[in-house]
Amino acid sequence: MLSRTADHLFWMARYMERAENTARMLDINLKALLLPGNADDEARTHRAVLRISELDAAFDTRHDKTTRSNVLHFLVADPTNPSSIYSCLQAARENARAVRGTLTTEWWETVNDTWLQFAGHLRGDELNTNPEALFEWVKFRSHLSRGVRVGTALQDDALYFTQLGTFLERADNTARILDVRFVEVDRPDSRSAARQLEDFYYWTSILSSVSALEIYRKVYRDVVTPARVVELLILNQQMPRSLLASMEGVCANLALLRTDASREVERAAGKLRAELLYSDLRQIFSVGVHTFLTQFLARVYELGNQVARTYLMLPVG
Repeated sequence: MLSRTADHLFWMARYMERAENTARMLDINLKALLLPGNADDEARTHRAVLRISELDAAFDTRHDKTTRSNVLHFLVADPTNPSSIYSCLQAARENARAVRGTLTTEWWETVNDTWLQFAGHLRGDELNTNPEALFEWVKFRSHLSRGVRVGTALQDDALYFTQLGTFLERADNTARILDVRFVEVDRPDSRSAARQLEDFYYWTSILSSVSALEIYRKVYRDVVTPARVVELLILNQQMPRSLLASMEGVCANLALLRTDASREVERAAGKLRAELLYSDLRQIFSVGVHTFLTQFLARVYELGNQVARTYLMLPVG
């Protein structure tokens, strides 16, 4: 496959997954604001989302105040923010259009229609009147795109590059969603008893945002605790959006795309997967969850660069 085609497929999938996960993160943010708090608490909640997304500096260049409306517009509808849902869906559509002949008709129409319908939702002011419904719609369209892809695409390199992009982006974004809570506090089990009720509702919203609440109840059959949420979303192979499951997907698709030049990227991915597979909660909490997730994000970022160097970079000149 031409590296240009592989690049478009890889980034089409990453942008679609990023749009979904931004919607999931903002959904957590809105639910957290329903808990008792003051204006300072609300501002800190918004800043945490911006900081985890590494967008706080870009936000500050465009807005003087960290308000709910400013943050929502910046992360959802701002075309100047390359990581907004607007920009991600547009980029996914443009990458899909560039390889239109590689996609099945149903696959292309799903991606294209998602972009067109999203613009209509913004024109209808749904972001201000019912943002929760808009986020659910974004998540549904991402699910639909994946389902159409798996159900209609030939199982060849085009599908494998797309799935590689999906799993790599999911690993990154699940870590960011989980880290929203740990960006300032490393150890959730050290919180005072006065915060336990808030923690319960917060961690429940975390699980709901990654479609994991029902899975949690099946696995643990007990009260929601921060430590178990961390275990489920980092170490559980059977949880579809966990870090370990995401890295399993990355490694499986790299194996399907194996070339003479892919040994190093496969080694890096396999090492990260193995470290997750053989980690336990004590190790994670000993270094601090935020520190652990920060290190994981840095390694996923470098892994993405290795994928680009191995498969996607076009010859210079």
